[in-house]
Amino acid sequence: MKLITCIDTEAARLTQAGVFFGHGTTNAFDEAAWLALWRLGLPLDALDDHAERELSDAEAAAIAALVDERIATRKPAAYLTGEAWLQGVPFTVDERAIVPRSFIAELIADASIDAWLSADTRRVLDLCTGNGSLAVLAAMAWPDVEVDALDIDLGALAVARLNVERHNLALRVRLLQGDGLEGAQGPYDLILCNPPYVNSTSMAALPAEYRAEPELALAGGADGMDFIRQLLHDAPAALTENGVLVLEIGNEREHFEAAFPTLEAVWLETSAGADQVLLLTREQLA
Repeated sequence: MKLITCIDTEAARLTQAGVFFGHGTTNAFDEAAWLALWRLGLPLDALDDHAERELSDAEAAAIAALVDERIATRKPAAYLTGEAWLQGVPFTVDERAIVPRSFIAELIADASIDAWLSADTRRVLDLCTGNGSLAVLAAMAWPDVEVDALDIDLGALAVARLNVERHNLALRVRLLQGDGLEGAQGPYDLILCNPPYVNSTSMAALPAEYRAEPELALAGGADGMDFIRQLLHDAPAALTENGVLVLEIGNEREHFEAAFPTLEAVWLETSAGADQVLLLTREQLA
């Protein structure tokens, strides 16, 4: 059996099983390709180079077994492979932290945030850092800054440490533990935050793949704004005079605007539209 035929077969199985995508892929073919290439030890971007490769029976069986595990457990593929990619950068991941997928990563990579920074920008906070991916990407994008990566969960911070060390950034990325901004050591020129924001109705309807992730990193209360209310209250004191907060809220714009009707946020364009991530200056917050 050729690799491409195997992937097509496994993609059909994923589709028939009704698994949910959204943790690095958006469709059955890409998910099957990811699992197959990883199981074979091939680069994830090398399908075209190996599509016609003839698989041994053992290789095909190993790929099928991995897909079996994906279907049976409903765990995101990243938890099965131990790795996820964000903006082309690999990150170690396991079930102590959510799978990295923040749209803020796009804004770092395409320099959308740069216009709000200055030559004096030196300190950045990645709040709710999870596996540390945004902190790592920020340190890579802005070589003159120092980054604090803060999370309440010690397990997530242990994963973040693996990624900071993996990308040789231990001298520029500092890991901090604390509840919200209580653990911060500001002031900061920029705060990046992808917090728990899923409202309770949506939490109850989440597919099994999302329920495999730490609930602490997802659940935002009745309207999704519990963490964000405290954050916006505390943020001015944690920002420099010209500091800004970049906040991801997913599909909760309606709830955000209902909770903070007088805030005139700047909505930033991402691949998912201009409703997922917003920017607030310290002046607006104050």
